[in-house]
Amino acid sequence: MTTFSDFGLAEPITRALSEERYLTPTPIQAQTIPLALERRDIVGIAQTGTGKTAAFALPILNQLSAAPRPPERKHCRVLVLSPTRELSGQILDSFRAYGRHMRLRSALAIGGVPMGRQVRALMDGVDILVATPGRLLDLVKGNALRLSGVEFLVLDEADRMLDMGFIRDIRTIVAKLPKQRQTLFFSATMPEAIATLADEMLTDPAKVSVTPVSSTAERINQRVIRVDRGAKPAMLADLLRNEPIDRVLVFTRTKHGADKLVRVLAKDGLTAEAIHGNKSQNNRERTLANFREGRIRTLIATDIAARGIDVDGVSHVINFDMPVEPESYVHRIGRTARAGAEGVAISLCAGDEASQLRAIERLIRMSIPATGEANAAASGPAGRPDGRDGQRNRHRNGQRPQQRERHAAGENGDGRQRQPQSKHPGQRRGDHPGQAKQAGRPQRAPNAARSGGRSDAPEDLASLGFMQRKPARPDRSRNGLAPQPR
Repeated sequence: MTTFSDFGLAEPITRALSEERYLTPTPIQAQTIPLALERRDIVGIAQTGTGKTAAFALPILNQLSAAPRPPERKHCRVLVLSPTRELSGQILDSFRAYGRHMRLRSALAIGGVPMGRQVRALMDGVDILVATPGRLLDLVKGNALRLSGVEFLVLDEADRMLDMGFIRDIRTIVAKLPKQRQTLFFSATMPEAIATLADEMLTDPAKVSVTPVSSTAERINQRVIRVDRGAKPAMLADLLRNEPIDRVLVFTRTKHGADKLVRVLAKDGLTAEAIHGNKSQNNRERTLANFREGRIRTLIATDIAARGIDVDGVSHVINFDMPVEPESYVHRIGRTARAGAEGVAISLCAGDEASQLRAIERLIRMSIPATGEANAAASGPAGRPDGRDGQRNRHRNGQRPQQRERHAAGENGDGRQRQPQSKHPGQRRGDHPGQAKQAGRPQRAPNAARSGGRSDAPEDLASLGFMQRKPARPDRSRNGLAPQPR
């Protein structure tokens, strides 16, 4: 297929595509749309920025156009699940843009905002519902939504939902859906757990794969600057002043680090804003709008919050902190060089991040040109000489960093505080391992609540709900001496 007109889409859709100046389909669109129009289940493997949204939205809209009917009360015909609020909002915007000449009702169900408006939007039913898994289950449990009428199910960024711990929620949702439906399943990677989930959900699916995750865009100029951790803020300030930047995304590992970096840059006379899960939804939307419209040119983000940032004109991506998961590097730098443009990806690598850099180079099968002190990658003030210290907490408590991050306020897309499931019989969720359930004894508040929600060190551990170690019992004997036997 060389043009969108070759797909035989309904006239209202082709008119909208013409208005959006869509001419030539991307590879994922050219392969997916014909199969989806045949009502086939599809497993699509494609990384961010390849045009996945149009690949599933256009055939679904075409089928809604061919069989129009009013939605039932508290029902939806199309259900799209995505991991984050920002990505959910952008998917809904795409559906509305492509279907602007069709009489369709659509709604967004995400956390971080009051649920009342979403309940009212679903009261008379909608054609298209885009949601994060947690908020969707809240609506179902509150009898504001019924899933028995879903005809089309889309899972977007399935691997990210797995990383964020949503796999159980997804299984719960799928169990409530009718078996007679079309399912479109998209993921940037296909780990074993995702492949198993796809096998459970899809029937005789067609498989489409473009741009494997181990590859990075050819139009991205990648380089590494080896620098001591303490010198990173000054190096970033120099880059922001000297690089020919239009818009730049700066990635940090922690939410606290993102806010701190905004303050440090402000002292150097550089304006930046941060986006992460501790920000209110209104703040996140306002910040994204400022970045998209060019009112700010520097946006500092964490991985989870940035998952839904789809902004044209990002000329640079800077990794202030190296990602722990090497796949995240590909997703990060994929925010630049979009729509045929060229881009620059710069990574600031401290000594304790050398192992992360090596893992990234193994994944993308290339060596990234590096500058800076040669010994900066061999040692560092915060890490062991071999750089392994940065990996020490990679799977702490059995969780990936992204999975820990979803427990922080708002990072999981639903705005709900979640606690890890106990693996010990008789232990309450949220208890410290080994702390047995005791009848009638009140549970102490989690650390995040007692500390006011701060997340200073690895990004999200403060909000995981783990208990602090109990202090030693004070000696109650006089003068601090043990009582003498009689």
